[in-house]
Amino acid sequence: MQITGNHIIDCALVAWFLAQVIKVVLDLILTRKFDWHRFVSSGGMPSSHSSFVVACTTAVARTEGLASPLFGVCVVIAAVVMYDACNVRRSAGDTAKLVNQLRRRVEKLTAEDVADDLKIIMGHTPLQVLMGALLGLAVGLLA
Repeated sequence: MQITGNHIIDCALVAWFLAQVIKVVLDLILTRKFDWHRFVSSGGMPSSHSSFVVACTTAVARTEGLASPLFGVCVVIAAVVMYDACNVRRSAGDTAKLVNQLRRRVEKLTAEDVADDLKIIMGHTPLQVLMGALLGLAVGLLA
């Protein structure tokens, strides 16, 4: 069977889908509440960003080889995405948490003066990124 770009994309999408399903199930187990929003939201365990890029990178490695330029590009992009997921987006989530706390302490404002709370769950812990990467690796190897 000829492996095409569509197969690589399918592999990445399967890894993303599985990560999102795992998030919903873990959230259900931990909170005893079913939240469909978790299926399309960012943040949480495992990192769907990491599983997505690592599955793609693994599929490229299997089809093109570790010495191919395309594999090198995938590794670089995966590293940037995982760094962003773990650092930049997590920092933005921490900032949102602090701003939300500050807004609640400002007594002069009314409910109409302030918008909805900022989104807190934006990024990932290093463990969440690692678990997403391992899921992506497994999907990439199995696809």
